[in-house]
Amino acid sequence: MNDEHKIIQQVYAAKEDMEAADRLIGTYMPFIKAETAKFLKRPPMEGHDDELSIAMIAFHEAIRGYSRSRGAFLKYAAMLIKSRLIDYHRREQKHSNVISLDTPAGEEDTPLGDTIADEADHNENLVIREATRTEIEELTRQMQEFGVSLTDVAENCPKQQRTLLACRKALWYAKEHPELLEELLQTKRLPIARLCEGSGTERKTLERHRKYMVALLLVYTNGYEIIRGHLTQVMKGVAV
Repeated sequence: MNDEHKIIQQVYAAKEDMEAADRLIGTYMPFIKAETAKFLKRPPMEGHDDELSIAMIAFHEAIRGYSRSRGAFLKYAAMLIKSRLIDYHRREQKHSNVISLDTPAGEEDTPLGDTIADEADHNENLVIREATRTEIEELTRQMQEFGVSLTDVAENCPKQQRTLLACRKALWYAKEHPELLEELLQTKRLPIARLCEGSGTERKTLERHRKYMVALLLVYTNGYEIIRGHLTQVMKGVAV
């Protein structure tokens, strides 16, 4: 059996078995780190570089989405990792208003990095990034109590606009009725019946996207101000 055929067999087994998927990710961590290093132009640091986590999630996404018609698995995974890292950096630049230091600062085309060095803004950005990282880590831990991971949320996110809006209607209703959020925390179960009755969302919709809804509602419990602010901006203008 050649290596590529063996990998494909492992991937298909991992599609239906989370433990097999975790083992496969562990086996190919050197590959995942290497692809992340290509993007960063340096080796990634575990626990410090978000890009490595993004790459691991992308590798798992590759496992779930792979079919033999896509060709070699590792080539497909490498492409997906690069794509997700590019998307991540674009979002980071958009939300942090980062301006390249090579951007001309005036009519004389002097690089911005040669004209300003605002240490206060730099320190503030570092504080915000660290606070955001802390919130994400805490949310991840809390979701684990509900048997939900970040990968689960990404996979369980509604793909159709109509379904997305239906889930957001349920979220808005929960925000207006904090006792539902409290019930979620106490019982560790999504109060589907009350959410459906109050928001008019179909039960099968919430059941199908339960893990996504658990994550959204947890964000609106105590704390998570930064994540909540980001969600508010993302959802701004959405008619629900």
